Amino acid sequence: MKKSHIILITSTISLLVIVIIATGFVIWASAALGPTPEALAALQSDDQVKIIDNPSWITFQPINRPVDTGFIFYPGGKVEFRSYAPALRQIAKAGYLVILPNMPLNLAIFDPNKANEIIKTFPQIMKWAVGGHSLGGSMAAMYTAANPDKIKGLVLWASYPASTDDLHDKGVKVLMIFGTLDGLVTQSKLDAARNLLPLDTSWVPIPGGDHGQFGDYGSQPGDNPATISPLEQQMATVKATVLFLQNLSK
Repeated sequence: MKKSHIILITSTISLLVIVIIATGFVIWASAALGPTPEALAALQSDDQVKIIDNPSWITFQPINRPVDTGFIFYPGGKVEFRSYAPALRQIAKAGYLVILPNMPLNLAIFDPNKANEIIKTFPQIMKWAVGGHSLGGSMAAMYTAANPDKIKGLVLWASYPASTDDLHDKGVKVLMIFGTLDGLVTQSKLDAARNLLPLDTSWVPIPGGDHGQFGDYGSQPGDNPATISPLEQQMATVKATVLFLQNLSK
């Protein structure tokens, strides 16, 4: 067999392997968790919150009240973004513009700078907080570390920054909310990230909360069973997040 034929066959096999691996990854990433029927029901506008759903993001807009603070929320990895609608709707109801981006392949790691486009789209918003759940929170922390001039606050739900994203001296307020029974983001992982966060970081444990109940997408592989309901966990999360956003507005 000629050398050129061998090279052609080898190249073809290599290309096929790459295509198979890429296809497998796309299928894996696209098999997202959620949303539940309750999450979909939360995407209906009413007399308090207007829902605008477009391919790039979902907007939760408070009705008939002035809004100067926005909250951009990055969804967790392999979680269908609409799964966070119930909790985010409640935050908007409290008087905040809330934006929920649709991340490529359900992974915020592929567009951690999505907040730039959102901030440009809403120039009337004077103060911005960014946050997220799990992997989404880590990507929000990455964005905040690189753009502290654009962000007043960072909200982490069952999440923590990567070791390369040091926030302790960025002048950004940080809120950490976590479930005490979380089987994925454990207390030891949170403790290991303390040195990356400001000394005045607000730590809010949710007794009996797990990892998955921050959203409405069902059980999460590797998680521990919660001893409180999804509604109880989300209401505690909403309460802490709204209080944090209120303090940013002062």
